[in-house]
Order: sequence, then structure tokens, then C-alpha cells
Amino acid sequence: MAQHVEDLIGDAVYDLGGAKIGKVKRVYVDNASGAPTWASVSTGLFSEDSLVPLAGARLRDDPAELQVRVHKDAVKTAPHLAHDGLITQDSENDLFVHYGVDPNRSGWDDYGRHAGPPTRGEARATGNAGTTGNGGPTGNAGTTGRVGLRATAPEMDDTRRPDFVVRSEERLNIGTRQEVSGHARLHKYVVSEEQTITVPTSHEEIRIEREPVTDVSALPADFGDQEQEITLHADRVTVEKEMVPVERIRLVVDQVDDEQTITETVRKERIEIDGLDRDDTHR
Repeated sequence: MAQHVEDLIGDAVYDLGGAKIGKVKRVYVDNASGAPTWASVSTGLFSEDSLVPLAGARLRDDPAELQVRVHKDAVKTAPHLAHDGLITQDSENDLFVHYGVDPNRSGWDDYGRHAGPPTRGEARATGNAGTTGNGGPTGNAGTTGRVGLRATAPEMDDTRRPDFVVRSEERLNIGTRQEVSGHARLHKYVVSEEQTITVPTSHEEIRIEREPVTDVSALPADFGDQEQEITLHADRVTVEKEMVPVERIRLVVDQVDDEQTITETVRKERIEIDGLDRDDTHR
């Protein structure tokens, strides 16, 4: 195995069935034993890092490939790492329950500070997996205790002290997500209405036309009773109904751009210097 926990950073991680999960981004170790307990794995370009247990993990034939004893689906649904890089005791307990890990056997002891870890070449030859430990975190591989895990810098000799402090502050990461804001429904129903239409018509009427006879020899003098019958005609209005399409209607969703103003409180650290009589001791 690797001589240092930092050697795991960047390794490809595979699940119990051989499916690739992602790459190691951070390793969390136990303060007392130095055994790695959790790996923060980057599973995609736009995904949050997921925490994967290292108990029972082993290096594959390629020493840059790490195989863990959980399945990829369990990693996808596991609690994510907080933005500040800390793992609280409650969060770690949730991880133990999610993965079914025994808190007393949660470390990878082959990497412990007291275990005398072999090199990657030895690991590839033996294929040994680690066993137990109590989980703690690292940044590139630092150490912490069980009471609240956090990412730290690599271990330093107790006699060396850093000559600087790091000032941090919270920054807002603003995004949007789509939510259901309402429903619209298109409903068609039938109503009745009256229409009044004027239709031009015609009919026949009788009138008497008289014409004097000038040549009495041209017509017979027919004396007696006579009848003449004429058939009259008139237009009658008829009404028929037919169903015809007159309009096509559909619901269309338009995207409307607008702006929303949000207000949120962020925290930042300030630096105070004791022993200096200057106005710039605060920032």
C-alpha cells in the first residue's frame, strides 16, 4: 500500500462489483490510530463529493485503483460532505447507519500511523485489505478525532508551528431550481345560442289581366259557364345543421425572465493583533 495517506488522493475508486465511482479527493483519518476511515470521492463534474467508507478497502492490480466494499448506488444516496469540510459526530453516525458500518471497525488499519504500512508495490503483490479504526478526516490527508471530523493540513512535527493563520469567510453560492408554481387546464364544453338570419324568398300571386277584343271574328263567342285553374308556387325556407371545424386551440408555455432579490447573512473571520498600537489591527 501507499506509504502515506496522501498517496490515495486522485486514485480511481471502484465499488464492490467493479463499477467506477469516481476519484479520491480527500481522506479522513482517526487521530488516535491514524487509520483512514472515510474518503471524499468526486463522482462527477457537477456533483457534490460523496463520502465512502474505507473499512475493508483494497488496492486493485493497478496501485492507483482503490476498491471499496460498498456498492455505487449506496454511494449516490449517502449523506454529502458539508461545504466547510467538517463531519460532525451526528453526520458520521448517519454514515455508519447508511452503509451498515460498525463504528468500532470503521478504519483501514494498514494505513495507521502505528501499523507500519507497506509500499504500493507490496500492496499490489499481496492485495491485503485494511480492517478497523475510528473515522476522522483530512484535507489532503490531515487528522482529526471522532468528536467532529474536519479537513486539516498534513501532519506536522509537534516541534514545528506554522508562522501564519488562515482567515476564512463564507461566500454565497447562488443557484436556482425549478418548482411547480401552478396548473393550467384546457377544457371544451357545449353551449347553445340562437341565430336570426334573413333569407330572401319568393312566391307567386294572381292578378287579373283584361285585354279588349278588337276583332270579333277571331274568337268564338262561347257563352255559358267556364273555369280556369292555375297552380301557384312559393319558396319555403329549410334549415340543416352540419359540424365544421372553425378553430385550433392549445396551451403554450412561455419562458419569462425576471429577477428576484435575496438577502442572506454570511460570516467572516477577522484578524486582531495584540501588542500593536495601530489603526489597521482589524480587517
